[in-house]
Amino acid sequence: MNVLLDNLDLFVTGFRNTLLLFVVSAFFALILGTIVGAMRVSPVPAMRLFGTVYVNTVRNTPLTLILFFFAFGYPKLGLPEVSYTTLAIIGLSLYTATYVAEVLRSGVNTVPIGQAEAARAIGLPFGQTMTLVILPQAFRAVLPPLFSVLIALLKNTTVAAGFSVAEAGAIRASLSERGEPLLVGLLWVALIFVALVSLLSLAQRAFEKKWRIAR
Repeated sequence: MNVLLDNLDLFVTGFRNTLLLFVVSAFFALILGTIVGAMRVSPVPAMRLFGTVYVNTVRNTPLTLILFFFAFGYPKLGLPEVSYTTLAIIGLSLYTATYVAEVLRSGVNTVPIGQAEAARAIGLPFGQTMTLVILPQAFRAVLPPLFSVLIALLKNTTVAAGFSVAEAGAIRASLSERGEPLLVGLLWVALIFVALVSLLSLAQRAFEKKWRIAR
């Protein structure tokens, strides 16, 4: 307990930045992933091709390499300067969006084809068919795997510690500089991550219960 209390500033700063990375990256990943997932099932060949290339390229690239590019490659492109935290959010969002897209695509495939046919029969275009009919049902069908993606995102935020982002993954190095026992510090970091993941699991069950009743 002394390691935690004596270095409370490190833990507060680290997990505050971790939550910032997680919440903002999750927000953009869900939006982008939904768009790409819709493109993957679009009747327009060019949109399907773009969605397929994006998912297969980014998802098969290690997250470390993606963050490495944004940390060291982006500044050399002559683009506007942004903080490492912002670059980490961009990298995490782009990477996680591919998994969100694939989860939603699997959910779309569970929706009976008659739903889309009925929507087209009453004159709804593809965009409205997806947003009003297909995606709401798909989200309900894929809640468990979607929350698994979010849990993976929460843990993936620790990769940003290697690229000058002071989040939970960087606590170990700071404890080492202060001469604190690393094993105890890492156990506290792991325990806090377990607590955060447990909160996400509770949120998942709450959404499942709410939407199950709504049906």
